[in-house]
Amino acid sequence: MGVGFRSRLAVLCAKCADCLIRRLKIGNGGSFPGYVAGLVDPGILGRLAGMVREKVIVVTGTNGKTTVTHILCHVLEAGGKKVVSNRTGANMPNGILTAFVLAADRDAYLDADYACIEVDEFAAQEILARLKPHCMVVTNVFRDQLDRFGEVDAVVDRLKGAAEQAPDGLLVLNGDDAVSYSLAYGCRNPVFSYGMGEAFLRNEPWVDVSHEGGQNDGGAVRENAVCRLCGEPLAYDYFQYGQLGSWHCPNCGVGRPEPDCLAGDVVFRKGEFSFVIADFKGSGRKSPQGGKKGLRTEKAAGACHVSGVKFAYNVYNVLSAYSALSAMDAAGNFGEAMRNFDFGNHRESVFVIGGGRVQLHLAKNPMGFQQKLFFLQEDPEPKDVIIQINDTDLDGRDVSWLWDVDFQVLGNVNAKQVVVDGTRRYDMGLRLKYDDISCDFLSDFQGTVRQLAEQGTGNLYVIVNYSGLYRTNRILSRLQGGYRHEADHRTFVSESAQLVR
Repeated sequence: MGVGFRSRLAVLCAKCADCLIRRLKIGNGGSFPGYVAGLVDPGILGRLAGMVREKVIVVTGTNGKTTVTHILCHVLEAGGKKVVSNRTGANMPNGILTAFVLAADRDAYLDADYACIEVDEFAAQEILARLKPHCMVVTNVFRDQLDRFGEVDAVVDRLKGAAEQAPDGLLVLNGDDAVSYSLAYGCRNPVFSYGMGEAFLRNEPWVDVSHEGGQNDGGAVRENAVCRLCGEPLAYDYFQYGQLGSWHCPNCGVGRPEPDCLAGDVVFRKGEFSFVIADFKGSGRKSPQGGKKGLRTEKAAGACHVSGVKFAYNVYNVLSAYSALSAMDAAGNFGEAMRNFDFGNHRESVFVIGGGRVQLHLAKNPMGFQQKLFFLQEDPEPKDVIIQINDTDLDGRDVSWLWDVDFQVLGNVNAKQVVVDGTRRYDMGLRLKYDDISCDFLSDFQGTVRQLAEQGTGNLYVIVNYSGLYRTNRILSRLQGGYRHEADHRTFVSESAQLVR
């Protein structure tokens, strides 16, 4: 493919910008090189995407898109494919363009079999218009950054507009999520769905099960569970978590689709999940079977066993990645490749500091935070908890979402000390006060971590929202490596009752 002078100049300028950033150590170059390239050649993203030899896959949705994108890259590269991806997580237009221009050579030629691109929901319409992907994966739709996205209806409308920009692209949708599956209604795109078998639900402490006409057990984070066609309340045979589950509308009859890929036989043992994915694509089966007797796969076109998965939501992440690759006829080595996949992505990390174990977790919206609290509940050992809440542009200025989380769970996790930090620490403290959770306010993060790791329970959980993630990772890595902070180790400002008004 011939490439014009303008495109070659755009790539050269982007690479120079990236080199300068790294030499001066003024950032990680996640977005600025793409910004430079776009100024020189506004059409370069579409041209580079057109050089991808096989498929362009985009991943969007509220939770899980980074993990799903990493799984796609890992499996494809394990199969010998060359993949371009925005691995830094920069999922806005300039970050995505950065991934492409830095992967191209100086002649603006891109040597890639696949592109696996994480896309922010806010930017999806613009990006799909330029990439024209073969496949668009939507993980789920939950409330997230209300000041940016608004309520979930606004997010769904944006994603519908994005799908319209690539009407030939396959939509891979979570059939257990009535909100995101509504993208299938009236769209011109072909649709491929995935879901969980009921076997996932039985006798597990983290599962929110209801067979009472869709009534929940209190404290669960749900999106508005109404039919996206007629507006009537949905009924549920059961929930997985949040609004994910087996749903139907008693009024108009629409309901959870028969999944093209179905995960079942879920077993939780020693902190990890194992399960089987049955691939019904092209099998002609009438209905998938999942339940107490196990997943029936005799009518499936194929089946894949996956193990070593931590966290319930990662079962869905694995399933959505498998579904996308199955739909693209590229899932052949999936089970083998997943054996050495690292789910951490710097968002779920474990450190050893002063003889104590410190776990770092990201929680940036109500559903994500609720799942982290349920995870704490699975650990019966005494523990200390640090919660850091910031309100930068990355996090969203509006922190009212904290009131959508059931923090009463925190009172049942055997926490000896709860400490809050961040620019909105007092909002967090006020929220905990309303659920009768006692907390203290942090003044020295490094000193507090060392104190709780060495003199506390030795089992410390640190939960942060987005802007604090990488900085906290660096601090904990330094402390693990023997870094000694000389600041005053007086940890707390005062009791929460005195500071929360």
